[in-house]
Amino acid sequence: MINTTLCYIEKNASYLMIHRTKKKNDCNRDKWIGIGGKFEEGESPFDCVFREVREETGIIIKKAEYRGIVTFVSRETAKPAMSAPETYYELMHLFWCCDFEEPALPIVCDEGDLEWIPKAKMNDLPHWQGDEIFLDLLDKKVPFFSLKLEYNNGRLINSVLEYTTAGKIK
Repeated sequence: MINTTLCYIEKNASYLMIHRTKKKNDCNRDKWIGIGGKFEEGESPFDCVFREVREETGIIIKKAEYRGIVTFVSRETAKPAMSAPETYYELMHLFWCCDFEEPALPIVCDEGDLEWIPKAKMNDLPHWQGDEIFLDLLDKKVPFFSLKLEYNNGRLINSVLEYTTAGKIK
């Protein structure tokens, strides 16, 4: 299972998003997502999110809130006959941040274009269906949650909110 981080950086009721357009063979290609990436060996979730945000945006996080864990299970079954379906597993550590230092000059991100998107327009952009669930939890200020999202051929087929700090759900 791959461990990743994703951070929603908020300013003036907008999130800093990346439009993933630059990498070939990117599972997030053409989608708008928050800022983050894969853990490097020995990193904690905080180490990873601070590094990824700095590398991709030039922003220095002063304080980030660890808001949730999202488990992704993604199956690709639309394959040639007689081939086994591929399954991808990811454990994403979700953060929210509004206390940060922006770089003096904007940086060019090698994964896509960075843009501040008003929160009210987030669902108008191409994104993963499950993002709407955890963005709603962030907006409702749920302190911490565990969410499982299952995809088949890029479509959300199941979501289970397993736990919030308000109480056990599952």
